[in-house]
Amino acid sequence: MDGSDQRQYPLGMEAGVHKVVAPPRQSTVVKLKGKMKETFFPDDPFRSFKGQPARQKWLLAVKYLFPILDWAPRYSFSLFKSDLVSGLTIASLAIPQGISYAKLASLPPIIGLYSSFVPPLVYAAFGSSRDLAVGPVSIASLIMGAMLRQAVNPSTDPFLFLQLAFTSTFFAGMVQASLGILRLGFIIDFLSKATLVGFMAGAAIIVSLQQLKGLLGISHFTTEMGIVPVMSSVFHTTDEWSWQTILMGICFLAFLLLTRHLSMKKPKLFWVSAGAPLASVIISTLVVFLFKAQKHRISVIGQLKCGLNRPSWDKLLFDGTYLGTTMKTGLITGIISLTEGVAVGRTFASLKGYQVDGNKEMMAIGLMNVVGSCTSCYVTTGAFSRSAVNHNAGCKTPMSNVVMAMTVMVTLLLLMPLFAYTPNVVLAAIIIVAVIGLIDIQAAYHIYKMDKVDFLVCICAFLGVIFISVQEGLAIAVGLSIFRILLQITRPKMVILGNIRGTDIYRNLHHYKEAQRIPGFLILSVEAPINFANTNYLNERIKRWIEEEQCAESKVTSLQYVVLDLSSVTTVDTSGIAFFMDLKKTIEKRGLELVFVNPIGEVMEKLQRANELHNFFGTDSLFLTISEAVISLSSFIKLSP
Repeated sequence: MDGSDQRQYPLGMEAGVHKVVAPPRQSTVVKLKGKMKETFFPDDPFRSFKGQPARQKWLLAVKYLFPILDWAPRYSFSLFKSDLVSGLTIASLAIPQGISYAKLASLPPIIGLYSSFVPPLVYAAFGSSRDLAVGPVSIASLIMGAMLRQAVNPSTDPFLFLQLAFTSTFFAGMVQASLGILRLGFIIDFLSKATLVGFMAGAAIIVSLQQLKGLLGISHFTTEMGIVPVMSSVFHTTDEWSWQTILMGICFLAFLLLTRHLSMKKPKLFWVSAGAPLASVIISTLVVFLFKAQKHRISVIGQLKCGLNRPSWDKLLFDGTYLGTTMKTGLITGIISLTEGVAVGRTFASLKGYQVDGNKEMMAIGLMNVVGSCTSCYVTTGAFSRSAVNHNAGCKTPMSNVVMAMTVMVTLLLLMPLFAYTPNVVLAAIIIVAVIGLIDIQAAYHIYKMDKVDFLVCICAFLGVIFISVQEGLAIAVGLSIFRILLQITRPKMVILGNIRGTDIYRNLHHYKEAQRIPGFLILSVEAPINFANTNYLNERIKRWIEEEQCAESKVTSLQYVVLDLSSVTTVDTSGIAFFMDLKKTIEKRGLELVFVNPIGEVMEKLQRANELHNFFGTDSLFLTISEAVISLSSFIKLSP
């Protein structure tokens, strides 16, 4: 049963049989270069540089680093008119949301407006998405506030809390920019769709429950994130509930929900829901001012100073006492906000038919957070709600972000005293309506219908967030996703193939009922890479199949050939080659012969090298197709006595 029997043909060749050819030989350097390119540059971002003169290459390089130089020279007044409308529209949403999200992060409201001024200007210069509207977002605000409150109480030491927020933003930006510069964007792919759907829904519920403090007028509220302590805090402080606050909250919450519903039913009226938050702020501020409602247990924001962002690089705190907290907070908020920003940018790019460079987006978002941390801003990214409004308003270029930033600048310079009477209950209502869109029941239902394991990951993320904490819930979901990947690697799919009568097609016996076994053959297909993590499993599984086959042997024909279809095996390591050699020896001890079918690329190359060293398979053990292997070997099948 080794290659020395009476059949002598060229490697993998028999009369009428196609030859299995090894791939062209390449040097190790060439292979490494190819793998590095596919790993870090799968989109080949520098293909436009090929064949260009040196001057043109330098120009393209500058445009690559500063995308604004690509669209600004072609900018026209007609484009500006569209961007002006879009910018003013998203500014009407960004101003109340900025104030609200800053309070969600336990930061002064003014920080939310600062974060809606500088970062959009940075993104306009470095970002590649035409639709992304930059600013603070609810989930990152929630996570930052929750994690930093574990180290510092913002009520007793607000300055230290602010320092930690800026430092965490700095680390978030460094993580994001590093992922883009090092072309490591695939790391964020570990946050699967199922994980994100469950996580976002859970976080949206936690954010909404946290707003009960503002909606009910409660002064002493828990700082914990879980649903149990939040609800416990709500019902243990019923004496603090304010009916005036509750009435105002219900009215404005109903108004915001109504405008949201109207815009969803009639997309052309998107401006209604976009302007509703600002309208709510204006109306509620007038009501409080005219009726002196602050004297009737309705809390207000208070005085906000006019002026633009102050430098904050001197407030970055790298003290060892809090370094671990700020680095961890920066890492988690950086990854979450980066995932959201890149996903939103790609979504709207696909709708308009243009490409967004993921790694370039990471660099742009990272840079704006690094700059933001030095200019009194906290972590920002592209928010879905603002970007959707920007898209629907007809934006053409990132100039809409500049228009929004200029509008916020005017607000910071001239209009801040007007927010002194803005009630906190309206900000709570704005946040609740903003995060409702993060609960995607339809997506969860689709996941349930398509993949029950993915749905389990989704539910674990959801329950982990609402019952434990935001970061632990995310960690559980990511852990389950990685565990599933490890299971797929260590327990690869392997099936028995049979022939569909009248054809040369071989398919899974359990999938195609018309597929039939070939007497004397056990035809197996491995549908995954073979490596050190799964060779033991494959070895045991094949042995068990052989034993089952021999126990159920036909009286006419006994099992003589084990055919291993390697068409779906893309890679194999040294452990995989050792597995092939051991498997061949084991099979030969049982009086059988192992045959390989269609080893491709790297697998064929390594098999050939192993054969040169160990001569472990014969010249007739390789075939291009299963059909050719069966036809060629059938004449050697021995009938049972």
